[in-house]
Amino acid sequence: MNLFGAPAFFLACSLAISGTAAASDGLLDHSFRPLAGKDPVDLAQVHGGKVLLFVNTASKCGFTPQFEGLEALHAKYGPSGFAVLGFPSGDFKEQEFEDEDEIREFCTLTYGVRFPMFEKVYVVGAEATPLYRQLAEAAGEAPAWNFHKYLVGRDGRLVASFGSRTEPSDKALVDAIEKALQAPTPRP
Repeated sequence: MNLFGAPAFFLACSLAISGTAAASDGLLDHSFRPLAGKDPVDLAQVHGGKVLLFVNTASKCGFTPQFEGLEALHAKYGPSGFAVLGFPSGDFKEQEFEDEDEIREFCTLTYGVRFPMFEKVYVVGAEATPLYRQLAEAAGEAPAWNFHKYLVGRDGRLVASFGSRTEPSDKALVDAIEKALQAPTPRP
């Protein structure tokens, strides 16, 4: 081992442990199955370099009509390097179907969802998936309900966090997306 690399390695480890690295390295280092699918998708490989909006969704929630606005954002800004990534969750009053085929069918047929939807996950508590633990740590807040939105820039760093009541058409959210899309794409 090169001893000159050791201090940098230990510095990186201590930054990651202390939280100073704030999930910028590793937010996309996760794989999830597509909704009702079999083969995991590597988020970094498929979505790296894009501006991403992570949303914990639920099919039987008062905020469920936000699917339409999320799909509109995905369609409008997708060609510019943006994607909405949906993560169904039953964490809040079990407002999500158990069966992933049922979730997929509901989202597609009722709201025309075409943005990527992934396997049903936990987003809060001890069972929260590592991705959602990292997002919550970086934002300083975990989802308080369904349809919480985390905006991640092209560099894989958290840009902003928006609560469930923030509609997809909200000016602050749209402005944050547009600003993040103007940032240069990081080089590999």
